[in-house]
Amino acid sequence: MTLAEQGEALRSARCSSREIVEAHLDRIDRLNGKLSAYVEVYRDEARQLADAADRARAAGMPLGPLHGLPIGIKDLCDIAGRVGTIGSKMWSGRRADTTSATVERLLAAGMIPLGKLHMVEFAFGGWGTNPLMGTPWNPWDPKRHRVPGGSSSGTAVAVAAGLAPAGIGSDTGGSVRIPSGFNGLVGLKVTYGRISLHGTGLLSWTLDSIGPLCRSVEDCAQLLRVLAGPDPRDPATLSQPPLELPDALRVDSLAGVRIALPDAGQLPDFMHPAAVAAWTDAARQLEKLGADVVPARLPEWYFELSKAAGTIIAAECYSMVRDRVEDPSQAIGDAVRARVLGARQQKPGEYAETLRMMGQKRAEFAEWFRRYDAVLLPTMAVPAPPVDEIDEFSPLPGYLTRPANYLGLCGLSMPAGLHDGLPLGVQIVGKPFAERTILEIGKAYQDATGFHRLRPPSHESG
Repeated sequence: MTLAEQGEALRSARCSSREIVEAHLDRIDRLNGKLSAYVEVYRDEARQLADAADRARAAGMPLGPLHGLPIGIKDLCDIAGRVGTIGSKMWSGRRADTTSATVERLLAAGMIPLGKLHMVEFAFGGWGTNPLMGTPWNPWDPKRHRVPGGSSSGTAVAVAAGLAPAGIGSDTGGSVRIPSGFNGLVGLKVTYGRISLHGTGLLSWTLDSIGPLCRSVEDCAQLLRVLAGPDPRDPATLSQPPLELPDALRVDSLAGVRIALPDAGQLPDFMHPAAVAAWTDAARQLEKLGADVVPARLPEWYFELSKAAGTIIAAECYSMVRDRVEDPSQAIGDAVRARVLGARQQKPGEYAETLRMMGQKRAEFAEWFRRYDAVLLPTMAVPAPPVDEIDEFSPLPGYLTRPANYLGLCGLSMPAGLHDGLPLGVQIVGKPFAERTILEIGKAYQDATGFHRLRPPSHESG
């Protein structure tokens, strides 16, 4: 069931919060040993919060739509007094001294954290691997360990496999959209500054964003309503426009919506034919829904921005953890260590020049984007490959997603069918703070295709 469906079950008294939480805890106990989605499970706390939610409901007090519903938290959103690893074994005993704005707002909405979810170390990696803490198992293939996508790997696996109805991730270069695509989920990358980063483990203070991974567009919208808004502890949130998002997303037609469909020749040469076919099929479906799907050429430099984003990410991450990554005695994964240390190879002034160029490219792209409401792109270039076949230093996982971060855009990854039993995804990229637009386009596409209803095979006997 989606988060919205579980909420309706609560409101209609078909079940209690305690029953919903127990069902998820039981599934975690049975499957997490193989799937490795959770770092830590808050069993006792979740039960106590569920009982409190049931008492509040029985008291007849007005409650929000997410009250009493469980959620999983990526292990970079701190909770005061709790272990927060930020994906690194060297911080396996680190206890947070503050609570992130994200968790504060989820708790204020009455949600019940089920626990902390695995992630790529420092959130720096698109495949989703973590050799020291454990790489979550993509649930779409019970027999072979395939990449879950990163860096929100555990969040995606937990939601796809039913170990949580929804989860929190973060997106610096695609870390919500990539695992959503590899796991058949809806993942929302919000505009930088839409959701507070207070109390969040940072990879890049210039590009980081928090976002939900869910089983439906409605669930993403509901979590966005809770999480978005100004926070004086994060000045980047103070200049955002109001989030004008209705309580219910109703989209009868996409008439009047202009969606840019980039020239297929501009896509990288490592695109899998099935990923391209899913993308072109999505364009045809949006056209049937009334959208004006316009063939267009992206600026020739668009995908080159993937490297520019990488320059910023490496430099900023290095500045925060340099003392540790340069110490060979610290328990840090080889690939992540190499990515962070790559910042030492940057030319003098390269980081500053990349930041200067960012403002220029954002202005140029805003002019190009003026004629459209959204851009349709594939989310991933390939279906999830086996873990033992990937190149950790390949640009492949984030190549299609990083430009949106660099340009300050929002994006929504949508399930787009299966190839040989593995999910495919498309992303709807929107203008800064145009989350409502991309959610409405995604809602229409979701309702027309039903791909969000596809579920991975059982792992009960795995």
